[in-house]
Amino acid sequence: KLHAFSPPEVIHLTRTSRLTVAQVIERLIAAGLDSVPRGGAEILVDRVRKILNCYNKATSDEWLDVMRHAHRAGLRTTATMMYGHVETPDERLEHMFRLRDLQDEMGGFTAFITWSYQPEHTELGGFEATGIEYLRTLAIARTVPDNFDNLQASWVTQGGKVGQLSLAFGANDMGSVMIEENVVRAAGAAYCMDEIEIVRNVENAGFIPKRRNMHYDILGGPVVLQRDVPRMLVLAV
Repeated sequence: KLHAFSPPEVIHLTRTSRLTVAQVIERLIAAGLDSVPRGGAEILVDRVRKILNCYNKATSDEWLDVMRHAHRAGLRTTATMMYGHVETPDERLEHMFRLRDLQDEMGGFTAFITWSYQPEHTELGGFEATGIEYLRTLAIARTVPDNFDNLQASWVTQGGKVGQLSLAFGANDMGSVMIEENVVRAAGAAYCMDEIEIVRNVENAGFIPKRRNMHYDILGGPVVLQRDVPRMLVLAV
């Protein structure tokens, strides 16, 4: 399955091709696109987006409009929130309410993922939010956008143990087995969990690990319980 082209990238394609969002998405589907990732959401409040220098990539309304057109075309997508930089608590809630409203309207989001801003190596600088604040934010994300069936833990920014705790704070998904990661790594995060460690964390938390696809169809049990899999202790970059 091809899970590609976040809303800012779709908007860039509309600007370079002079096509509408609907036309770009139609052509991407014809070329094999299966679903749209959540990139570029940050905080869906334009005051924040201007400070973060992501307003020109996509305004809040533009980001949501791409997702609306994707859902209208039959694609499923994910949604995210990056918090802990220049936003206020009320703006975090506004972000979640806007996602909840679009989910009520279209029902196309499969999951919500939140993670903390990683300040190292960034122009903005500052400090990273604590693990406790992450877990509180996760619990709020389970109760405010309550029409999202799935809530994914962000072990890639929080680490395996906080990822494991996330399962007790509203998350029902530990996230994917990653092979390569370049975004949060560039900002200073360096966590890695292969399938063996993810399965161990899920089982030690008292849950049964299962594989799934982008649409959250259950595909069966972990591969590592069926055959030997080489360990992967460091993500490629």
